[in-house]
Amino acid sequence: MADGKLEIQMLHDRVMVRVANEAGERRSSGGILIPATAQVAKRLVWGEVCGAGSHVRAVQLGDRVLFSADDQYEVEVQGHAYLVMRERDLHAVANERPEHGTGLYL
Repeated sequence: MADGKLEIQMLHDRVMVRVANEAGERRSSGGILIPATAQVAKRLVWGEVCGAGSHVRAVQLGDRVLFSADDQYEVEVQGHAYLVMRERDLHAVANERPEHGTGLYL
C-alpha cells in the first residue's frame, strides 16, 4: 500500500452509477427548447453502471440504467461524482442482452 490506491468493491445489492451529463438546453420531441434552468418534477435520469455488488442480478458493468437521482448517496472518487444505490432503486436497464424488453431502443 505504498501508493495509497485502493480498489472499490461494492457490497451486497449496491450499485455505483456515473450520471450522464445532460447539462444545458435540450429539445422536446415536438421541437420546444427547454432551458437548462427549467425544473422538472420527478425526472428520471440515465447513468452508467461502474460497480456492482455480489448480490446484484439484473445489471452488469457498463449497462445504462434509468433511475431517480433524488435521495441517492453521492460519492466523489478521483474527481468524478458517482451515485450509490440499491439495485431495487433502478427503474430500467438498457443493454445489448435483451430478455424481456419493451421493443424501444436508445
